[in-house]
Amino acid sequence: MEKFNIRKVAVLGAGVMGAQIAAHLTNANVKAILFDLPAKEGPKNGIVTKAIDGMVKLSPAPFAAAHRASLIQAANYDEHLELLKECDLIIEAISERMDWKKSLYEKVAPFIRADAIFASNTSGLSITSLSDAMPANIRPRFCGVHFFNPPRYMKLVEIIPTTQTQPAILDQLEAFLVTTLGKGVVRAKDTPNFVANRVGVFSIAATMHHTQAFKLSFDEVDALTGPAIGRAKSATYRTADVVGLDTLAHTFKTMDDNLPDDPWHKYYAVPAYVKAMIEKGALGQKTKAGFFTKKGKDILVLDLAKQDYVAGTGKVADEVAAILKIKNPAEQFAGLRASAHPQAQFLWSIFRDVFHYIAVHLGSVAECARDIDFAIRWGFGWKMGPFETWQAAGWQQVAKWIAEDIAAGKSMSNAPLPAWVTDGRAGVHSPEGSFSAASGKMVGRSALPVYQRQLFPELVLGEKAAKGTTVLETEGVRGWTVPGFEDILIVSFKSKMHSLGDEVLTGLNQAIDLAEKQYRGLVIWHEAPFAVGANLVKALESLKAGRFEEFEAMVALFQQTSMRLKYSLIPTVACVEGMALGGGCEFVMYSDRVVAALESYIGLVEVGVGLLPAGGGCKEFALRAAQAAQGGDVMPVLQKAFKNIAMAEVSKSAEHAKELGFLRDSDVIVFNAQELLHVGLTQARAMADAGYRPAINPTMIPVAGDTGVATLKMMLINMKEGGFISEHDYEIGSRIAECLCGGMVDPGSMVNEKWLLDLERKHFVELAKTAKSQDRIEHMLKTGKPLRN
Repeated sequence: MEKFNIRKVAVLGAGVMGAQIAAHLTNANVKAILFDLPAKEGPKNGIVTKAIDGMVKLSPAPFAAAHRASLIQAANYDEHLELLKECDLIIEAISERMDWKKSLYEKVAPFIRADAIFASNTSGLSITSLSDAMPANIRPRFCGVHFFNPPRYMKLVEIIPTTQTQPAILDQLEAFLVTTLGKGVVRAKDTPNFVANRVGVFSIAATMHHTQAFKLSFDEVDALTGPAIGRAKSATYRTADVVGLDTLAHTFKTMDDNLPDDPWHKYYAVPAYVKAMIEKGALGQKTKAGFFTKKGKDILVLDLAKQDYVAGTGKVADEVAAILKIKNPAEQFAGLRASAHPQAQFLWSIFRDVFHYIAVHLGSVAECARDIDFAIRWGFGWKMGPFETWQAAGWQQVAKWIAEDIAAGKSMSNAPLPAWVTDGRAGVHSPEGSFSAASGKMVGRSALPVYQRQLFPELVLGEKAAKGTTVLETEGVRGWTVPGFEDILIVSFKSKMHSLGDEVLTGLNQAIDLAEKQYRGLVIWHEAPFAVGANLVKALESLKAGRFEEFEAMVALFQQTSMRLKYSLIPTVACVEGMALGGGCEFVMYSDRVVAALESYIGLVEVGVGLLPAGGGCKEFALRAAQAAQGGDVMPVLQKAFKNIAMAEVSKSAEHAKELGFLRDSDVIVFNAQELLHVGLTQARAMADAGYRPAINPTMIPVAGDTGVATLKMMLINMKEGGFISEHDYEIGSRIAECLCGGMVDPGSMVNEKWLLDLERKHFVELAKTAKSQDRIEHMLKTGKPLRN
């Protein structure tokens, strides 16, 4: 496949989606030009600049770091169409109006290069009809590319070709989306609402239908259709509020207008009460009223009978909760179907009708069942896709129940199940592939080279996971290798949430010993989170029992392990995704190289449990400050580090972690987390190939001393007097200041790393002995929230 070089991308339309697509392009260091109509008043680029300024204030943030907002080039259709000739990819993202899109295509077509790709970000309009509006020479390089909102965080992107789209274009675009932008790609057929919205919107329609049929309240349904059944916290009606009822109605209308012969067509019209809400302007979150509204601190839910908002009381009934706790899916589904409780019947009904729907429409909507499951997982936040859920529950038994309900008139449609459903199969997923209704065959994974970088790709139920070859197994860690990288040792933590207790620390030291003897490098990798810090349960047990020597020995082992990561004879690489907090952050700082997923949230958060970083975090910042100053003033770096530690600052992305100093400029940011291990292994091998030698321990480090301590304490005094921190916060902050500044010594005093580590350990243990710090640890363990005592 010819390499697809993207130098610059134009995004047409500075609305919510267009602007955020441009933002994510800049996150990935792709030059982006954002176009919109010329403003009627003020500067002609006013619409675009307003959109960019607005994104800086959004939460969750579209930008990985705030400064990236300045990297988007603003443009308008009157003055800057010539800029399109510089672009390798043009993404159209204006409103979902076929006439508006076609009019825009006529305007921009003369400025699109012959070798550029043009793609529409429509969420459901016919790609073929849009292609017809383009000149014949552009159609082979035209397709749909449907991002989900918000583009930075939502994994799913659908690619939709027409019959005229060159296959090579799709392969090139998919590789760019997967690696550069970190997306999960599903190739969709050119049918209304494509894959995810087609199935997802029907699921919402079915839920709305059965809400009324079983006379359930909206908050009751959300209690049932969220995490209780493995779906997103926003469940159904909160999701509708977030999306916007007008936007939801538009996706319904797309199917209503374009699928007149569909067996479920009558359900594609939004319920009358939703139409009434839209007419009243109750569109959801953007109008601060939809199915839910906020009054003060209280969340109220719409009561249709009262035509008013009331306090929410909906919850999962005990009888139904007991069924949902059954671990065996087959028994769980049998329990739901057999129960007479309205909530149980509701749940069985929404599952049944979605299963029925995807079976009938699989052949016309997607290439295979895997595409539907990934689309729903990535686009709607379900832990398991609908086909996976059906297969886990017992394919043939559930199919029999569905057929019985169709015959009894209980299902939403009387369309018969396709013959392949009841042919004796155990499901649609297997190690050989996933079922394609169009071809009647099992379809394997994509053979595109980009997927060879995913050593352990996300799987669907029924696929077999590769395991690698285990070479070391301890209570706390597994050491193993993978084909093609047998010279690099991979270490994975086995503890819950990858917390760092003695068993992990001891195991990691054993792994380093082994790697130094038999391997060329060591990579720490496992699924997110990277590590949530020390094992507080065991720490608190030691403290409560007065076993302080045992506690200090644990801290000493932690410091020793950090130093071994830094000074081992082989390169050490930390592959980070998700949270790397406390000791996890220190392991990140001490590894020779970090390969971090964009969505990495890194920080030294020990103050939240009444402690300070003692795995070497303070020492490392003192050393980095001295190295950055090169004989000059160390305080600028120390003040920044002090603020981060004292305020328990956690990065909002891997790039933000570089700004905070937790990552170095040389550390690597990877946008697709499935590629972390591949990149980590290649980094370790590259360092080994370059003749890696560990850094030489600095013999002496200049520190800020007592003057620096006094400077940092002034920040604390002002906060304490202002009532922003407690006395105990002040004590913790004072001890952090001493650790960062090398203690109460003369400014410029030369100390070694051992001095700084001993200082950290001393203050850490002394804090841990206090009742207030122990109260904080205990409170965090019980509630998951920090205590400010």
